[in-house]
Amino acid sequence: MFDSPLSASAYEVLGVVATIDDEELRRAYRLQLRRTHPDTGGDATVFIQVQRAWELVGTPELRAVYDRGHGFSDDEVAWDGWRAPAARTDTRPRAKAYGEAGASRRRHYVAQVHAWAGSDVPDPYDPAFVRTIPRELRRVLAHALAEEHTARSVADLGMGFTAWHDVAVPGTPAGFGAPAALGGASVPAPPDTLDHIVLGPSGLYGVMSADFGEIARFRGGEVISSGAGPRAPITALVTQVRTVARSARVRFGGAILVLPDDDLAQAATPLGAIRGTTVVVARRSTLRTLLRSGVPGSRTIGGTELFDVRTRIQQIVRFA
Repeated sequence: MFDSPLSASAYEVLGVVATIDDEELRRAYRLQLRRTHPDTGGDATVFIQVQRAWELVGTPELRAVYDRGHGFSDDEVAWDGWRAPAARTDTRPRAKAYGEAGASRRRHYVAQVHAWAGSDVPDPYDPAFVRTIPRELRRVLAHALAEEHTARSVADLGMGFTAWHDVAVPGTPAGFGAPAALGGASVPAPPDTLDHIVLGPSGLYGVMSADFGEIARFRGGEVISSGAGPRAPITALVTQVRTVARSARVRFGGAILVLPDDDLAQAATPLGAIRGTTVVVARRSTLRTLLRSGVPGSRTIGGTELFDVRTRIQQIVRFA
C-alpha cells in the first residue's frame, strides 16, 4: 500500500514528518498503536497500517532504505517503482497478449504533468515530485501501474489464455471525464478503455485494474471510495463489457475489478449480477486463481468455440 501514488507514506501513517529523529519516531509509533488498537476502540485496518509502516522505517537501516526509495532522501539513488516496467527476460510460456497495458494512461499522465508543471519536469516519476502534484494526476498514474500489475499476472497464466490490454471501447470517445485544464493548458481526455479482456478455458472476462489508495467499500453493487474519483467503477466496467460484447457478438462470463491486496478486506467479493453481468472484486494475488477456475456461474469455453470467440474479439478490437 505504501508504493501507491495515492497512498499515504509510512511517515504520514505514523503522523510525523519525514525529518523526525529516531526516538521521536518510536514514540509516535507507540502512540499510534494505542490510538488505533481494536481493543481500545480503534480501527483494525488502520492498526495494521501502523504496524506495516513501522516495519518499513522502524530502524535506522530500514529507514535509510525507505527514504532513498520513496523520495525523502537527498541521496542520488534511482528507483524504478513507478517508471515503465523493464522487458521480461525469462523464457517461460506466456499467455498471448495484444496491446500495451497502462500505455494510454501513462501518456495521459505525462501530458497532464507537463500541463500542470511545465515541459521542463526532469522526471515525472520521481517519488518526491509525484507527492507534490494534484491527486487527480496521481490517480491516473496509479491506474496505469495497476493495469501493468494485472498484465503481468495474466501473462503467467500460460499459453491457454489470450489477453487484450488497453482496449478502446467502441462508440465511447472519452474515458476520464472532461479534458483536464491544469497550469493554464487543456489536455484532451484519452479514449475510454476496457483495461483488459481475458479469454481462456474458464471463460471470457472483462477486467478493470484499479488502485484507490484506501480500503474499498461497497454499497448497492458499487464502490464507495474517495479514491475512485468521479467515475462509478463498477458501472463503467459493466458498460464497457456490454458494449464490447454487442460489438463482437460474444458472451462474457463476467466482469472483474482487481484491487491491491491491502485495499480489499477479503480475497474476493462477489457483487452478484449487475445488468445481467456477474461482477467480482478480487485482490491482485488471487486473480490468476480466479481466472483459471472461472467466475462462479460462468460457462467454460473449449475447442472450436474458443477459437471462434478469439477471432471475433480480434476482428473488432482497437487499442487506445
